[in-house]
Amino acid sequence: MKNDFHIGQIICAQLKKDGRKKSWLAEQVNCTLSGMCKILKRESIHSDMLLKISLAMSHNFADCLSEYYYSKKDENNLKN
Repeated sequence: MKNDFHIGQIICAQLKKDGRKKSWLAEQVNCTLSGMCKILKRESIHSDMLLKISLAMSHNFADCLSEYYYSKKDENNLKN
């Protein structure tokens, strides 16, 4: 099942909103720029990295996943 939730794109959008670059984020989480670019291309990110990114950016990206879950849950309930 293909999902329409792409955490890497959400993080990139928040970086842009904050006026920050991927290189800044890579430095904050002790990662290379190329490693960070690979991470942000993924639809999903390991929870430990998501926590590091959330703390570095002062933004709870787990909340984004939670909101997505509830929207899909509600959508599924409407179909049944």
